[in-house]
Amino acid sequence: MRQIWKSFRALYFASLMMLIGSGLLSTYLALRLAADQVDGLWVGALMAANYVGLALGGKIGHRLIGRVGHIRAYATCAGIVGAAVLGHGLINYLPAWIFLRMIVGLGMMCQYMVIESWLNEQASPKQRGLVFSGYMIASYMGLVLGQLILVIHPQLGLELLMLVAMCFTLCLVPVAMTRSIHPAPMRPAPLEPLFFMRRVPQSLTTVLSAGLIIGSFYGLAPLYAAQQGLSTEHVGLFMACCIGAGLLVQGPLGKLSDRYDRAWLIRGVAGLLVLAALPLAIFPNVPMEVLFAVGFVASLLQFSLYPLAVAFSNDHVEGERRVSLTAMLLMTYGVGASIGPLVSGVLMKQFGSNMLYAFVCVTALVLVLRIRPKAVTNLHQVEDAPLHHIAMPDSMSSSPLVVALDPRVDEQVVQDQMQTATEPAAPPEHEPEVEGEAPERVVPSGEGVVRPVAVVDEAVSAEPQAARPDAAHDASRDVGVDRPL
Repeated sequence: MRQIWKSFRALYFASLMMLIGSGLLSTYLALRLAADQVDGLWVGALMAANYVGLALGGKIGHRLIGRVGHIRAYATCAGIVGAAVLGHGLINYLPAWIFLRMIVGLGMMCQYMVIESWLNEQASPKQRGLVFSGYMIASYMGLVLGQLILVIHPQLGLELLMLVAMCFTLCLVPVAMTRSIHPAPMRPAPLEPLFFMRRVPQSLTTVLSAGLIIGSFYGLAPLYAAQQGLSTEHVGLFMACCIGAGLLVQGPLGKLSDRYDRAWLIRGVAGLLVLAALPLAIFPNVPMEVLFAVGFVASLLQFSLYPLAVAFSNDHVEGERRVSLTAMLLMTYGVGASIGPLVSGVLMKQFGSNMLYAFVCVTALVLVLRIRPKAVTNLHQVEDAPLHHIAMPDSMSSSPLVVALDPRVDEQVVQDQMQTATEPAAPPEHEPEVEGEAPERVVPSGEGVVRPVAVVDEAVSAEPQAARPDAAHDASRDVGVDRPL
C-alpha cells in the first residue's frame, strides 16, 4: 500500500484538494444563508444546482477533453471553478449564486474525469483494488477535512471562500506539472436507459433513493444543525462526524455484502434507516449529544445504500456493459440528488427543520416497500456472482469513468467500451416489461423455485449489442496518458 500511495500521491493530492474545497463550499454556503435568515428552499436549490452541473459536466467534459486534451481541459476547469467560487463573494444575488454553483459542479465533473482516467492508465491490473481504495479514502478524507476547517475558522467571512479557491488552485498543480503528452480524446460510454430499467430496476430505485437522501443531507444538514442551535464549530464537527461515518462503514459493509444476499441487505439497511432517523424526524429539537449520535448512525446507513446498489447491479450486468451501467447509475443518482434538496427545502420552510429527517424516513420507507428480494430470479446473474464488493467513492466525487478503476471489471472490456459509442439496445420483442402486466411463464430462479417472469427483477435481458466495426482501434490511449505523472 505504501508503494501505491507513493506512485499515485500527486493524483490523490489533487483529489484531496478538490474535495476539501467542495465540502467546505457546500457547508459554508448553507451556513451563510442560515445566518442571513434565508429559508431552506434557496439552500436546497444551491445543492440541486451543483448536481445539475455534475450531470451536465459528464457530457460537456467529454467534448472539452476531446477538443483540447486532458491537461488543458483540467486546467481550464480548475480556473473556471476557482473564479466561480470567488464570484460568490462578489455577488449577493441568490439566482446568480445558483448559476455559479452549477458552474462549480460542471467544472468539477470534468476534473473528476481527467483524474480517474489518469489513475486507470497508470494502475496495473493487480494494483486496481488498492488504487481504487486510495481514491475512495482521498475523496472521503477531503470531504471530512473540509468540514473541520470550520472548527478552526468559524467566522463566515470571505476568507473561507478564498480558502476554497486556494484548494482548487492547488489541485491544479500536480496535473499542470506533468511532462506527459496529451492522450487521445475519449468517447462517452453509451447510455442504455431502457435496457437497464428492465434489467436492474431495483438497483436504479435504490440509487434514486440514495440520491434523494444524500443530496438533501449535503445541502441541508448544515442548515438543520444550525437551526438546532449549534455553533459554526459544532456544525462543522457534526458534518465531519456524519461524512466520516460514510468512510468507516465501507469495510464492514463489504464483508456483509459478500456474505449475504444484497437485495435483503438493501431492504434491511433502508428499514434500519427509517428507525435510526425517526427520533430526529419526530422531535423539533434534540440535545446536541443525541443529535451527534443519531446523525452518525443514520449516516452509517444512508451512505451504505449507493455502494450496495452498485454491487447488486454489477451482479446482473455483463462486463462489457458496466461502463454504461455506471453512467446510468450516476445519472439516476444525479436526478435524485437534484430533486431531494428542493423537496426537503420546501418541507423545512413550511414545517420546520426536523422535516429533513422526516423526508429521509419517508424515502427510506418507500425503498423498503419497493425492494422485493423474492422477485430476483438470478436468471442473468454473471459468473462468480456475487462479485467482490468494492467500496465506492462518494457519488458526489466520481464520474462514469470510475468504473475503469474497479478491479471486478476486465481492463480490455472497459477500454473497448469507452472507445465505442454504440446505439441503444432494444429489448427483444418477447420480453415483457417488469413493471407492466405480462403473460405468465415460469423461469428458474436459481434458488430452487420458479416464479412468473412478470415479477422478475434484476433479470430481464437483452442481447449485448455489437460494437461498430469502424470503432475498433487502440483503446489504450483514450483513458490515460502516455507516461505517468
